[in-house]
Amino acid sequence: MASQKGLIHTAACLIIGDEVLGGKTVDTNSAYFAKFCFALGINLKRIEVIADDESEIAEAVRRMSKNYDLVVTSGGIGPTHDDITYQSIAKAFGLSLRLHEAAFERMKRLSKPHASQPNFSWDEPSAALTAKKRMIELPLDDSIPDEDQVIFVSDSLWVPVSCVNGNVHILPGVPRLFETMLDSLKPRILPRLADPEGKGVLRILISTPMAESAIAEYLTQLAAKAEPKGVKVGSYPRWQKQHNTVTLVGRDVEFMESLVPEVEKAVQGRRVAVEGEDDSDSGEAEVGQPASG
Repeated sequence: MASQKGLIHTAACLIIGDEVLGGKTVDTNSAYFAKFCFALGINLKRIEVIADDESEIAEAVRRMSKNYDLVVTSGGIGPTHDDITYQSIAKAFGLSLRLHEAAFERMKRLSKPHASQPNFSWDEPSAALTAKKRMIELPLDDSIPDEDQVIFVSDSLWVPVSCVNGNVHILPGVPRLFETMLDSLKPRILPRLADPEGKGVLRILISTPMAESAIAEYLTQLAAKAEPKGVKVGSYPRWQKQHNTVTLVGRDVEFMESLVPEVEKAVQGRRVAVEGEDDSDSGEAEVGQPASG
């Protein structure tokens, strides 16, 4: 299985967990990843949320790994029976699960026994020790260097990023850990971007008091002119607010800036830095007269 180290243009995110689908946990990791990709100019093409089901996880990661340059998974790498992400991804790519000794040594050094386990021992076999080891039994490929498969992002964290098939990065579901570990991957990602400086794309916001239906024809014409230049035109209603938002998103800064006066005039609006900044103190349109229509 060859390591994939080409340029990164596209990305996908797989959120794994019954607790998300059941409404017990609110997923914030996909939104964080979306902002991460936007800031680097990576085109995030897909976000999926699936259950703790081995066959579903395996199918999803195989498909995403084939179709996108950068894949991130979130969740399902804890110590309990329903944490099956590692084993499912191992199955997806025909890999074996093995205890990663370096990760185990870091775990022993950096993790503290829980207050409910005052007599826990790293040296004595126990159910608790077996459960802890589940978290560092990783899908490993003997044909790929270890440093490309198991990435330690911080001297203070024992949890590694497991990288499978060269482009699938397995991250924890805990938001604080997910965010820290994702941010720590940035130095590895930057050299593989089409824009190695990671300047990302520009988003211009134009606030308009006009209803979407009133500007729809103009936006269709604008999109036809802008999209050949790689600039996407968007329109976002803001229910019962005084203004809707038109967006220009792309990399051609000079061309995008040249469009602003035209768009402002056509939609009777103005450029804003933050959506809603030009709403009145009440923050809402009259009831029954939302700007979005």
